[in-house]
Amino acid sequence: MYFLYGESVIYYFKHIILVDKVLLPFATHHRFISFMLYVMGFVFFVVSLEKGHYKFQFQQFAWTHMALYLIVVQAHFIMNNIFEGMIWFFLPAALVITNDIFAYICGITFGRTQLIKISPKKTVEGFVGAWVFTIIFAFGLSNILMRSKYFICPVNNLGANIFTGLECDVNPVFLSHTYQLPFIPPNWSHLPTTITVAPVQFHIMIFATFASLIAPFGGFFASGLKRTFNIKDFGDSIPGHGGMTDRMDCQFIMGFFAYMYYQSFIAVYKASVGSVIETAITGLTPEQQMEVVKGLSKHLVNQGIINPRVLEYLGEQLRR
Repeated sequence: MYFLYGESVIYYFKHIILVDKVLLPFATHHRFISFMLYVMGFVFFVVSLEKGHYKFQFQQFAWTHMALYLIVVQAHFIMNNIFEGMIWFFLPAALVITNDIFAYICGITFGRTQLIKISPKKTVEGFVGAWVFTIIFAFGLSNILMRSKYFICPVNNLGANIFTGLECDVNPVFLSHTYQLPFIPPNWSHLPTTITVAPVQFHIMIFATFASLIAPFGGFFASGLKRTFNIKDFGDSIPGHGGMTDRMDCQFIMGFFAYMYYQSFIAVYKASVGSVIETAITGLTPEQQMEVVKGLSKHLVNQGIINPRVLEYLGEQLRR
């Protein structure tokens, strides 16, 4: 957890952490510190092994690593989705919930064919029907959320909220484009030949498809795991629904997918203040850093952004 969440904090808030005298060493050597902490835990585990309890101890060791991978690692990517924009957290989560609701409604309404043996109540009709309704819901909800910068702007200020708002250069996927429709038969010439939508709505259809056809298998996996150990639920914090893990079984894989898809097909990579500061601090000598400061200061003076006296004062301080 220290490694994963530390990586995220350093990546998204490097413009704050890398200029702090106390935090800089931890940020610079974060991965090595994380590795040594894991090694210490591993050594402690081996030293604590007791004869007659080997099986139980190694079972706990395996359970710990499985929980870290299935819960902590995937939750880490879900947290990163929030930093990239609330829409990438809220929409995938809403799609899973919507799919679950419509799978139940369609299943009890016209479900006949069993889908998978491990979950006898799941039906093919409910599975397919939920897919259709989830796509419709995704198209509509994305159209609403993309209108608010609070949902589509990356989070670089933890003090921001829906009332203070966020400002950013909007990702091009949220800007509407006009697309030419494919061949339309002559007798349908009265129909529109173009459609205006934002590219994100095409991407969201893929999200909806994943939430409908793949994410439910996270729930099937959890069902199989519970049957293996003869337990009804992972917890009892939610009356009638088990625990939080029982409600999140599909959410983890959906959030993981949303992060990977976003980084692969949607994210726009460009230089940021944080990345420039990181490069200057970790890749330049103090003398080179001073040259960068003087060069930037001179540029700002020439642009009329700062007073020339600031440059003179800075030059005096740097010569000391």
